[in-house]
Amino acid sequence: MSSSYQVIARKWRPQTFNDVVGQDHVVRTLKNAIARNRIAHAYLFVGPRGTGKTSTARIFAKALNCTGGPKADFDPKDPAVQSITEGMSMDVIEIDGASNNSVDQIRDLRDDVRYAPTQGKFKIYIIDEVHMLSTAAFNALLKTLEEPPEHVKFVFATTDVQKVLPTILSRCQRFDLKPIPGELIVQRLQTIAAEEKINVTPGALACIARMADGGMRDAQSIFDQMISFCGTEISEPDVLDVYGLVSGEKIAALAGAVAAGDHRKIIALADECDEAGRDLVRLLTDLQALVRTALLDAIAKGGRSDLLGGVAMTTEQLTRLLDGLREGEGGVKLGLAEKINFEVTLLKAVEASRARAIDSLIKELAALADESPAADATAADGEKKKA
Repeated sequence: MSSSYQVIARKWRPQTFNDVVGQDHVVRTLKNAIARNRIAHAYLFVGPRGTGKTSTARIFAKALNCTGGPKADFDPKDPAVQSITEGMSMDVIEIDGASNNSVDQIRDLRDDVRYAPTQGKFKIYIIDEVHMLSTAAFNALLKTLEEPPEHVKFVFATTDVQKVLPTILSRCQRFDLKPIPGELIVQRLQTIAAEEKINVTPGALACIARMADGGMRDAQSIFDQMISFCGTEISEPDVLDVYGLVSGEKIAALAGAVAAGDHRKIIALADECDEAGRDLVRLLTDLQALVRTALLDAIAKGGRSDLLGGVAMTTEQLTRLLDGLREGEGGVKLGLAEKINFEVTLLKAVEASRARAIDSLIKELAALADESPAADATAADGEKKKA
């Protein structure tokens, strides 16, 4: 058996700025910085997992140390670039912040930065998960980070920026990478499928993108697993069965039953999903996303939406429904009886959507009183007395 197999997430990792998906604001800024020779000494990439932080850092390193660089449109086949891609470059040092977080290791780095690069123009340190560094390690890095030698560039990546010391943040240019939209994930997976000669239905791709939650790497890993399971033909039911997802049609049906207050249908659909081994926590998340879409639709249309099964609901009702679903999250995730907690959450959310706020009731009663014949008669009597 050949040992040269690479998982899709590694094989299709972005190699140039043009390959980066969904982070146009970051790519544009970095390209402009290179073109205008305004390259800072320290950068911080912040964002959820699998959105391209480390990949973008490597691409930036390639742009800085390519032959004739810095230049954003470097040749991927350039030997200097290929050495960085293969992890063989002596001038691009990648450090895992989780396992190299002691003050002694950072002191070694601080001593090492004094030496000039061996091949490229810069010596580039990429520190992944930088928030894992200890406070002492951060403090040991401060002075070097503020006034590094001209030939040194730092690129940090983190999923938890709140744990990075403010003194570090103030010395870096910060870039926030956002979750990648589902449609862009689907487009990228379609490209990969075409190159890998995999037939995959649009419904299957949509399910994979939904599961990935904005992470391209997660989407590619899921796609890789589906290829192992299905071979070259992947359909939506395959993805639903492997990952315990509920189809979009059934989610819509459950949302419609909740909007209509149809208790029997709610329980029947919950039973059906549970018996089929579906992930009820994920179903609750998908249901919330659908209710949120209806809420935004109601806001856009002036206070009412019929996206949930054709049932007209006001902004207030949808807000209360979404809040009821959100409040039940903890019980469904951590409770001992997942199915019971799921059913109770849905039924409570139905009741919450039908409750009315006291202030809105008072306003409606006051409006009705002003419009009633008795109110008109009282007003007329008042006018007569004044006369």
